[in-house]
Amino acid sequence: MGALLLDSINQPKDLKQLNEQQVKQLCAEIRQFLLENISKTGGHLASNLGVVELTVALHRVLDTPQDKIVFDVGHQCYTHKILTGRRGQFDKLRQLDGISGFPNPNESEHDAFIAGHGNTALSLAIGMAWAKKLHHEAGLVVAVIGDGAFTGGMVYEGMNNIEQLDNLLVILNDNKMSISKNVGALARYLTHLRTTTAYFDAKDNVRSFLDRVPLVGAPLKKNITECKTLLRRAMYHSTMFEDMGFQYIGPVDGHNVEELERTLRTIRNRQGPHFLHVITKKGKGYQPAEVNPGNYHGVSAFDLDGMPDPEVAPKESFSTVFGNALVTEGDRNPNICAITAAMKYGTGLQFFAHSHPERFFDVGMAEQHAVTFAAGLASQGMLPVVCIYSTFLQRSYDQIIHDVNLLRENVVFAIDRAGFVPADGETHQGIYDPAFLSQLGMPLYAPSNYQELNYWLQQLLSDRFHGPRAIRYPRGGQDAALAEFGCTGEDYDFLRKADDATIVLVSYADELADLLQAERELQQKSIACDVIKAVKLYPFTDKMIVDMSKYKIILFAEECIANGSIGEHLEYALQQNGWNGRFIHCAVRNACLPHASVAQIKQATGLDAAHLVQAVQMAVTKGENLL
Repeated sequence: MGALLLDSINQPKDLKQLNEQQVKQLCAEIRQFLLENISKTGGHLASNLGVVELTVALHRVLDTPQDKIVFDVGHQCYTHKILTGRRGQFDKLRQLDGISGFPNPNESEHDAFIAGHGNTALSLAIGMAWAKKLHHEAGLVVAVIGDGAFTGGMVYEGMNNIEQLDNLLVILNDNKMSISKNVGALARYLTHLRTTTAYFDAKDNVRSFLDRVPLVGAPLKKNITECKTLLRRAMYHSTMFEDMGFQYIGPVDGHNVEELERTLRTIRNRQGPHFLHVITKKGKGYQPAEVNPGNYHGVSAFDLDGMPDPEVAPKESFSTVFGNALVTEGDRNPNICAITAAMKYGTGLQFFAHSHPERFFDVGMAEQHAVTFAAGLASQGMLPVVCIYSTFLQRSYDQIIHDVNLLRENVVFAIDRAGFVPADGETHQGIYDPAFLSQLGMPLYAPSNYQELNYWLQQLLSDRFHGPRAIRYPRGGQDAALAEFGCTGEDYDFLRKADDATIVLVSYADELADLLQAERELQQKSIACDVIKAVKLYPFTDKMIVDMSKYKIILFAEECIANGSIGEHLEYALQQNGWNGRFIHCAVRNACLPHASVAQIKQATGLDAAHLVQAVQMAVTKGENLL
């Protein structure tokens, strides 16, 4: 096999020397590189396969880092990383000490900003574009925004504030819209005309001429503009963007590098702001991903020969157990509704969508709307279940406070991916929800196995509860050891109890597995410890506070940010009850967590068994426990 053209591309400047045929070859090689590497490491596949040509064209026309490219969402940045000197690091993509799956300025000067959540690129780009103008700096700022991000409101908030920025380009990467052949052909022809210098020169000359014609000049110019607007609206609904101040161009074939380059060069030589509408195919070049891009959006390591249909129940996990349990409850109670924010499969709600489609709502990438929408449903007697990843629930905190909690609306929050999440790094960790929900006094439950998830979901959906409440559970499947404890239906349980123990280890969810391992190791060192599993995290029951007040040393471990966490609430409650023992709080002290396995993250944060053992031993050595 001969040398690959890709091997000669180490920086964006290397792209500029290629001819048209070489560019096509390079795009094919990038696709093959992505397939081979992501199939080994996992990562975001379909979205990256869809933007190969667009990314190549951007780097052939622009000069980063002087020009800025802001990706929304950042998981479509793999080709960008390949072209900016990181091709050799893809064997450790999203692994400890490897490259991130998202843009990160700490990793490369070519990455304009970190981008793990959606809807942010336009606001960021507007800020960068204004900073360039204020500093009198040259360069274009480009926001590459997927059509999914346009389901979130922050994009439109940004559009309302472009202020005639002449150094701003917004690219809509549209991989959903389908254009019929006739309309598409006409649109492509007009786009070709609109992206030539001759077109803009003629347009300016006509405007200038009409401005000088007395009486009829101004009305005629207005009529011509209105006719063009009506034609574009009939073809591809572009006027919304032009009404907001953009010069709209498109749709453009997102897999035709030559057309993309010509369009981008024309835009760069014209004052903006511009809005470029690009049509791409998600999963381009890999047939299984083209047919079912949702299943290949984010993948673990996989066999290139194919993956299962997402409509078929995937491997059992907390998400699928939740999804099936919600279907059962939905069968019993016609008031139950399920709401997700563009994560139907990720949250296991595809089962509810199939069984109760009229009560299933995917609101798109709009977590704020999801929560207030749920409040509206609840105010009229429905029982909405809002299922959102922990990291994305952060975006709706004001709505939880103002629209749900103030009137105590009957809304259930199902918080997926709670706790540590592997590979995606600091932007996707579920380490804040116990802290921010406990500030509201909201009942919060954390099952450690499937039986507890089934039981407590049923309870939270029953008449036993009213008002906002939440249940949180980790990514992936249950721990085998924790599954053996089953479900007692109690708010907390003793998993280990010794007659002479003056130390208790306390935690919740899958951190309990590390706690049990720590207890075994301490027992081997002749240090007896009890172990308590908390299921109801907040508010605390009086009985639990009384039970825990009997110990001289309490270690509380949690996959949560330390400030404002359950551990801090617990220590205060114990002190208010008159307890004056030694409280060891093991939690997340640095929110910038590595993209790594969960075990590696626990080790880095001191939440693995070895660190827990060490913390207890230090307390004992200091003589703060009378054994």
